[in-house]
Amino acid sequence: MNKGMVDVTSLQLRLKKVVGQLNGIQKMLAGDEPCENILTQLNAVNGALHRISFMILDGHLRHCVREGIEKGNADETIESFAEALENFSKMA
Repeated sequence: MNKGMVDVTSLQLRLKKVVGQLNGIQKMLAGDEPCENILTQLNAVNGALHRISFMILDGHLRHCVREGIEKGNADETIESFAEALENFSKMA
């Protein structure tokens, strides 16, 4: 992926936030926090990871797919995007 198409710094900051949230969840488990609070935090982590994944998929489409088609590698490029999309869709 071309880093020019995706704000890598933003992605790194988002991932650091997810790591912080996961560390917080570990503390919640150790602290006997109510299950509904833990589930709320897990849902927030899941949403953040989904958004990060979407940002990467969007960058792949806007740069890698476009570039591959422009260079005449349409079949290979479409196959690559289909695989990326399948991986993204498994994140349910």
